[in-house]
Amino acid sequence: MASFVVMEAPEGGDEAAYIRDGFHFFAFLLPPIWLAWHRLWIEALVAFAVMAVLGSLGSVSGLSEAAPLLSLLVSLYVGLEAPALRIAALRRRGWREWGVVDAYNRDDAETKHLFGDSVEQAEETRVPAPMPEPQPLAPRAGPSGPALGLFSYPGAR
Repeated sequence: MASFVVMEAPEGGDEAAYIRDGFHFFAFLLPPIWLAWHRLWIEALVAFAVMAVLGSLGSVSGLSEAAPLLSLLVSLYVGLEAPALRIAALRRRGWREWGVVDAYNRDDAETKHLFGDSVEQAEETRVPAPMPEPQPLAPRAGPSGPALGLFSYPGAR
């Protein structure tokens, strides 16, 4: 089961975006293209620039073995942080976070968001649990005095 972050459109809009939280494989394989596909233009340009700089750094400085590994780290970062990047971009556009829904796929997440967790829970009448009554504190036994850590000062009362 996956967690989906539900983002609702700005005021006046009835649409919602369902963003699966977790690793995104295509964002790992082709970070700039995946970011551009999701209209994350600034992030796509930054990822492309960083990958290009790391590739050219490897050929210029003679670190031809390290350059692919550094580019792999950029890809890994984008693959892991893809949902957070999309959520941040939607927040900049005025969307607000509704909450998180646990579902098997996007359609199931949409159903749970629109109609609640399940039909059975919607039909139940929920009775709130009674609040416990506060109990008076029991008096402390023994002398009280300043203490340092777990032990009291010797001879202090």
